[in-house]
Order: sequence, then C-alpha cells, then structure tokens
Amino acid sequence: METKVEALEGNRVKVTVTVEGATVADRMKKKYKEVANSYNIPGFRRGKAPRPVIDSALGKDYVRALVTDDIISETMPLAMDEGTFYPVGQPDLDKDADLVADKADYSYCFEIETKPAGELTSYEPVEIAMPSAEVDDEQIDEQIDLLREHYVEIVPAPANTKVKEDKYVDMKVSATDDNGDEIASLKEESVEYSVGSGVYPKEFDEQIIGMKKGESKQFTIDTPAEATAATATVMGKTTKINFDVEILAVKKKKLPELTDEWAMTKIGVETVEELRNELREEIASQNESVFPRLKESRALMALAERFEGEVPEGIVEDAEANLMQDFFNQLQRSGMTLDMYLQQLGITSAQFRDDIKEQARDMTKQDLAIDAYAAHAGIEAYEDEVRHEFEEAGTGDPEALMEDWRRNGQLHLVRQGIIRQKAAKEIVDNAIVVEEKPEKAEEKAGKHAKAEEEAEADAE
Repeated sequence: METKVEALEGNRVKVTVTVEGATVADRMKKKYKEVANSYNIPGFRRGKAPRPVIDSALGKDYVRALVTDDIISETMPLAMDEGTFYPVGQPDLDKDADLVADKADYSYCFEIETKPAGELTSYEPVEIAMPSAEVDDEQIDEQIDLLREHYVEIVPAPANTKVKEDKYVDMKVSATDDNGDEIASLKEESVEYSVGSGVYPKEFDEQIIGMKKGESKQFTIDTPAEATAATATVMGKTTKINFDVEILAVKKKKLPELTDEWAMTKIGVETVEELRNELREEIASQNESVFPRLKESRALMALAERFEGEVPEGIVEDAEANLMQDFFNQLQRSGMTLDMYLQQLGITSAQFRDDIKEQARDMTKQDLAIDAYAAHAGIEAYEDEVRHEFEEAGTGDPEALMEDWRRNGQLHLVRQGIIRQKAAKEIVDNAIVVEEKPEKAEEKAGKHAKAEEEAEADAE
C-alpha cells in the first residue's frame, strides 16, 4: 500500500491510497470463494460455482463491490495512521471512486480535516511565579483561623447593631402574592438567616440591610429569574412577592479563644504550640504534592498565551464532549444530579455550559501550544515508546492490542500523547521560576484595621 498526502485549504488534506494489483487479486480470489460457499447456486455444489456463474447469478459487479468496500475499510485507517498529519473528525471518501479490477492496482481518495500546525511567539523557557515552598507563620495562622471558624458560635449582637452583609438575623417573615394571597411557604414566626447566603434573593437582602432589632418593614420585590431556596415554591406562580419582615434579633459570629484548653478539647492536642507544629508539617506535606502540579499548570498556561494560530471548533467540540462525559460520570459516582450541583454552586445551566466550553477551548489551545513546541524542538514518539504504553496497559497481549489500534487508525493518538508528555516535561523542567510576591504588609494591616473597626461597630 502506498499513501500520497496533498495539503488543501482550511487544514484539510487529500489522501490518495494505492493498493498493489497482487493484493487486489488475492482479495478477489478469497472473496469469490467466500461467496461461492455462502450461496446455493443451481447446478453446482456449494463452494464449486466458477466466477462467471457467480457473476451471472449475483451481478458482474457484486464481488468487485464487496472487495472494494473491504479494501477501503481496512486501508483507510492505516493510511491515516501512516500519514504525517493528525486527523480530526471523519474522512470524506470520494463518491466517484471506481471499483477494483482483478490484478490491477487500485487507487482511491479521501479528504479529512487535520490538526493545524500553529506557532509560538517565543520558544524560550517560560517564566512563572510560584509561592514559596517554605511554611511561614501566616499560613499556620490562616489554618488555625479556619479551625476556629469551624467551631464558631452565633451569638446576639448589641441591641442597636444594624443588619449587614455576612451578619445573622432572627426574623419573622410573611409574604403575599400578586393577588394578595398569603404564601404559606414563606411564612416563618422565627427563622435564623445568614444575610448574603443566597437563601433569599439579593433584592430581599438589600431591603433588610440597615434594619435593627425590633424594626419592621414591608416591601415588594420581583420574583427572581433564578429560584433561591426560599422562593423555589413560588416560581411561575406570581410575578412579585410582598414581604412583611420583623427583625427579632441581630447576631454575629464569635470565634473561640485560642487557648491550650480549646486545642485539647476540640482538636485533641496538648497545646496550641503542638497544634501549630502539626499544621506546619501538614502544610509542608501538602506543598510537596501540590507544588509540582501547580508548576506544571502555570508553565503550560504561560506557554498557551504564546500560541499563534486558529483553534478549530471541531477539536474544541470534541474536548467539550469529553469534559461533559467525565463530569457526568463523576456526578453519577457521587450520587448527585445536575440540578443539585448547579444549586450548590449557585449557577444556571447556561453558565455551566459556557464554563465547560471555555475550559474546552483553553485545553485545546494549550494542547496546540504544546504541539507547536514539540514540532519546533523535534520531539518524536518512537516505536518502542508506543509499545511500552500498551505494555503498561496491563493487557494479556500488548502486541495484539497495539495491532488492533493500528488497524483502527488510532495509533496516532498514542503517539500524540507520548509527544505531548515529553514536551510538557521539557517545558516544565526548563521553566524559569520566580517567587510569587507576598501580600504587601500595608494591605494586610489595612485588612486587620477594617476587621477591628467592624468589631468595634458591633460592640456599639
């Protein structure tokens, strides 16, 4: 079999495949024998009918058509795999292709879209910023604050404290619809609510912010386009919701005092110092496993920013389909539904689809950038490396599996994966790493000052 590849416009190629006449003759012989054994032709024992009789009984082009289909279906995947291009999508066979002729060379053509060959603005090592791997006291303080947050108490704030974002309130709520009828699902004699949590619509929060204990307020909001936990039961039943709210109490979070006693009773360590030492070891261990992946992610993202060229929609759509399939497999394993997941994140299905599409486009651009780097660096996948991949798969017969992939025209996917792995390793290993600038001291001081001001305001 010989293969000739001709470049066309729009990242397409035309492939001409020629099969030797000897191969065609052998296929014709076997196919006539197969047909003779499959049909009862009057006057001849099964398998003994000569070619002219078979042609007369089934049509002179019947066997030729069968052989033509067999040759094309078997050689087309091989032709795509042997080419110097990476196919995208399905091939378009020349509709005017001839049938084979016994003992004569047979040629046919097909066109297919290919992965584009992009370029990078620079092939020099990428420069990335990475946080320091050393564990400092501030990181430990942050972890301790998270632990204290887990054991936070919700306590009454001073009587004149105003409702603010992130505050808690006890409130009495009632509501009516467009017709003035009471909405039973929104009636609460006393309910604790975290302002800004999204249980009630944002417009509801805007109305109660600034209120104090003992104050009442009546207001009307439009029924939100997207349901919240509180308004889910009225969606589609009313265009407006008329609220009557009384603030029974304003509350705030109270963090537990950081003492040896708290560390012992809640965390199970003897002292705060012991807790800090354990956290230091834990953060260092996490850094050891996370930092290599973080470095790879940032290096490849930096490389993708250098990519020059088009990002074909066909490849993006394939990546999007794979991401969706992986996502739904994860959902199924976790026992969640899509609606549950969207509600948990507080996003719409349209926002979710847009996010998946954006991820697919970013992934595709990154892959194409790696391919461009690999082509520039002359990185290749060798036969022994391809064979090793099948050996690592743990199948009983890696050679047979490799041959199956070859016959199906999928071996280029393995080669592509090997090349990308080798290129990515080289990119990451050669990356120039600079230490990520820590948050400025004055910014931290400003945050602490703001926190103190809020604490003082709560105490007033």
